[in-house]
Amino acid sequence: MSTFSNDVKQVEELKNAQNGTWSAINPVYAARMRAQNRFKNGLDIARYTATIMRKDMQDYDNDASSYTQSLGCWHGFIGQQKLIAIKKHHSTTDKRYLYLSGWMVAALRSEFGPLPDQSMHEKTSVSALIEELYTFLRQADARVLGEMFNAQDAAREAGNHNAVDDIQSKIDNFETHVVPIIADIDAGFGNEEATYLLAKQMIEAGACCIQLENQVSDAKQCGHQDGKVTVPHEDFLSKINAVRYAFLELGVDDGVIVARTDSLGAGLTQKIPVSHAPGDLAALYNEFLETTPVDSIDDLAEGDTVFKIKGQLVKPNRLPNGLYRFKADTGEARCVLDSITSLQNGADLLWIETEKPHVGQIGGMVDEIRKVIPNAKLVYNNSPSFNWTLNFRQQIFDTWSEAGKDLSAYDRAALMDERYDATELAVVADEKIRTFQADASQHAGVFHHLITLPTYHTAALSTDNLAKGYFGAEGMLAYVAGVQRNEIRQGIDCVKHQAMAGSNMGDDHKEYFSGEQALKASGKDNTMNQF
Repeated sequence: MSTFSNDVKQVEELKNAQNGTWSAINPVYAARMRAQNRFKNGLDIARYTATIMRKDMQDYDNDASSYTQSLGCWHGFIGQQKLIAIKKHHSTTDKRYLYLSGWMVAALRSEFGPLPDQSMHEKTSVSALIEELYTFLRQADARVLGEMFNAQDAAREAGNHNAVDDIQSKIDNFETHVVPIIADIDAGFGNEEATYLLAKQMIEAGACCIQLENQVSDAKQCGHQDGKVTVPHEDFLSKINAVRYAFLELGVDDGVIVARTDSLGAGLTQKIPVSHAPGDLAALYNEFLETTPVDSIDDLAEGDTVFKIKGQLVKPNRLPNGLYRFKADTGEARCVLDSITSLQNGADLLWIETEKPHVGQIGGMVDEIRKVIPNAKLVYNNSPSFNWTLNFRQQIFDTWSEAGKDLSAYDRAALMDERYDATELAVVADEKIRTFQADASQHAGVFHHLITLPTYHTAALSTDNLAKGYFGAEGMLAYVAGVQRNEIRQGIDCVKHQAMAGSNMGDDHKEYFSGEQALKASGKDNTMNQF
């Protein structure tokens, strides 16, 4: 017996036990409402999606072509539309997630107005967005199931029993729009206790996966900006522990932690850790520092810090702001050490923030990590901060140059120019962009590909085009031809915006609650019927 049939039977039994006082209650309607609200709270969602993510990680370990993807979100409606589109065009949500970008929360959701990605926004806005995203995804479930119920009622009234059974099968096997969210907690918004408290809020809102970075919390910068300052390993590991404790306290035992290292682009540290033995983590971290040998007291200035590295007395080079500089060209080695240390101490996945999308660079670091952690897996930011066109055209240019190919028709520095768009080099570069995710998953250990800020850019582009035409010569045609006509012809659900906002579900509930007295909005005079 299906879950739906069980619910009908249970409500019938409850109704019959009430001595007639529940005579107006229809058990089928109650079962439908239960089906439309499968997830009762955020912890239900976190446990369900954590199980999905763990299975996907195992699938990837078995087959590197089985990678996962997501797109960043800044509003519940945007997340809902992505999942509706995925189900429409790909039939299943399998291996498709959502990403909650701290950058977009800062830029679009702060009460201070647009802010840079520097952890200055209200930290509670992160958990609030997780809850909002899942509210919209659950509403998508309710709306689609409601349409199925209404279609089933129509088939029943028409005496089409085969259609009734077919729709019931679809109801029983309905795939939810609720998918895992990888949620950005930045550098934890404070000390380890602050990280724990915010992680709890995020998990209670539904997050099964939390991404934490190794920057200094109060000096956090966007991963694609300058001025990044990392923390020693023990500081970062204490925050990983804080997130794990939050998962365990709330009973989300399969919760996933993504340890992000910004060391590739971070040339500074705020703190020199205390080493207790040669070769311990603190000693390894300190070996990366840019230092000057100290041979006598005369080599020291007032207030200098001095310590020993491999038997040599040195002073770390300190900037006027008190920060310490790492040696040049140590970023990749620091990323490898960060990654190994994180996986050995409770993290599940890695995120290495890079300055360009390059399979060879990513794969080289992953190869080193996998010498110690054979099943190391990455979450990779397919960032809009990269100029993908220029990067890949230059990669192809360099490959051809090494092979001795004649490149006199190309100017490497100007390859972004549209005059190159139809050239052989551009075509080959575009194909490498198309296959980048599959290539990086196969050859560089990338389990999950995400784009942090896609709808920030799509919203800007589409709004620019609409405003240009609407306030120009096109007038209303700019909206009709550019938006509504395409919605109708491409079958975009939002063309019926009243239904998307829940008016049909409201009508169903009115009928459940009030019977024939219900005052419905979806009658013949509802202009939505034009669609």
